[in-house]
Amino acid sequence: QHGVNIMEFCKKFNEETKGREGLVLPAVITVYEDRSFTFIVKSPPVSILLKQACGIAKASGNTPREKAGQVTKTQVADIAKQKLQDLNAHDLEAACRMIAGTARSMGIDVVEG
Repeated sequence: QHGVNIMEFCKKFNEETKGREGLVLPAVITVYEDRSFTFIVKSPPVSILLKQACGIAKASGNTPREKAGQVTKTQVADIAKQKLQDLNAHDLEAACRMIAGTARSMGIDVVEG
């Protein structure tokens, strides 16, 4: 807790994340010596967005043999646009390659479309 007013934090956090219920949202919280705080809410993890795009609850545990689902390149580009500020990529094409790599590691095929 570090002496932070929990009610105030919860109100501000809920206000900031309104409309994104059900998503996992990473946050960076900074607490200052005077017990004030700031936080930055980031976009959901790529794995969550890919599972949502596929409509699956869980990725494949055996990726070479089992496929969990598939996403289109358009969906990958949409996810890349959403995550671009959080990724270590300089342009959209590099971000798309990163998202596609994550999809492959989860057993999700990337198809044309």
